[in-house]
Amino acid sequence: MKEKHEDVEATQLKRGLTNRHIQLIALGGSIGTGLFLGIGPAAVLAGPSVILGYAIAGIIAFFIMRQLGEMVVEEPVSGSFSYFAYKYCGSFAGFASGWNYWILYILVSMAELTAIGVYVQFWWPEIPLWASSLFFFLIINALNFASVKVYGETEFWFSIIKVVAIIAMILFGTYLLISGTGGEHATIHNLYNDGGFFPKGFFEKNANGSFQGLLSAMALIMFSFGGLELIGITAAEAENPEKNIPKATNQVIYRILIFYVGALVILFALSPWRQITTDSSPFVMVFQNLNGMEFELFGNKIYFTRLIANVLNLIVLTAALSVYNSSVYSNSRMLFGLADQGSAPKFLKKLNKQSVPVNAILISSCFAAICILINKVIPEEAFSILMSLVVSCLVINWVMISYTHLQFRRTKDKENVKTKFASLFYPVSNYICFVFLLGILSIMWMTDMKLSVELIPIWLIILFIFCKIFKAKE
Repeated sequence: MKEKHEDVEATQLKRGLTNRHIQLIALGGSIGTGLFLGIGPAAVLAGPSVILGYAIAGIIAFFIMRQLGEMVVEEPVSGSFSYFAYKYCGSFAGFASGWNYWILYILVSMAELTAIGVYVQFWWPEIPLWASSLFFFLIINALNFASVKVYGETEFWFSIIKVVAIIAMILFGTYLLISGTGGEHATIHNLYNDGGFFPKGFFEKNANGSFQGLLSAMALIMFSFGGLELIGITAAEAENPEKNIPKATNQVIYRILIFYVGALVILFALSPWRQITTDSSPFVMVFQNLNGMEFELFGNKIYFTRLIANVLNLIVLTAALSVYNSSVYSNSRMLFGLADQGSAPKFLKKLNKQSVPVNAILISSCFAAICILINKVIPEEAFSILMSLVVSCLVINWVMISYTHLQFRRTKDKENVKTKFASLFYPVSNYICFVFLLGILSIMWMTDMKLSVELIPIWLIILFIFCKIFKAKE
């Protein structure tokens, strides 16, 4: 009996993530490179109106998370939405959503590793992107080979640093604005005094023939919200998922309002939007521009030094490491879930003594390592290329979650089952999400992200072929 019990445990993930882990993992998933670095290109396209863009995209993200949360609380299993797509929409839907999510987070891993290199170059410009990427690639993957508690603990502290930093930055920036010590250009009027709140319109062509305005920036804004699905991935290893998952999911909307909208209002108020560039983190740039200035705090005169920008750069580096850490975790668990449902090779279900899917981590890491080569060959274009591909996969991912949720609810309604954590405004919110995501693809089609949209049907055909091949071998 004992041997049989150990054999069963050897193929199952352990519930090693506590409530504090789940809360901070969910919190950290909404604060990453999309906010700290991705805001640069979006701000260049739309100016202060990106604040509204983040709020709108955040509401859609919250709808999606509530839909996923309803399914996960009802059935907390490995594989998350891939499992639900497989169960409620058929084998191809499960196969496609799982492998698309895996590719999505391989691309996210690459984007984060690239961003890490950008942040390191703030201190040491002579260090090539690929060298920094390789260094942190090795460290983070080594951590993930330990138990899930090590991952949870690492992510807990990463997230604590990010959250404290964002709150401190918002409070400090607010103080600078109220006290008038943020410099001659720091004023809340920056939100509208240079061309208005929509200085580049909604969606119009500029002198170069390319599109600008709020709508043109929405695809870039979407990049920021990739990662919130991690709440669902943790379900199979979460203690008391019926209590902890809803709590974490419901806090998404508050985090978006505070950490995205709040931080961006302060960012645009401290510096005219035209000074924001795509070369580095706008947050680091704004505080670096305050270097040498004097301000008064509690009656004491204090001088800005480069130290503030250095600390902030360390924080955004921590944010990128956090998201990459979560990417390694989520990719390995998705592969484990795919193998468990028969949509991936069985060797990916192998667990070590700490119940960590080692083969799944190894395979994911090998593909993510391609980023190091990309950063060596095309370092200047790497981040923008990866970001556009991430958005395409993210759209597929969110469409699948929302569609699967429709089928899930229809099945439960037929069975007269009342779910424990019902989504908001079903089914209206599902159709709102579909319209929004279709709009994102349309915008991408008309901008320089057109290739990413054209690759979607090709990618789905490839998934369909591999699904047929894989299922034929069973």
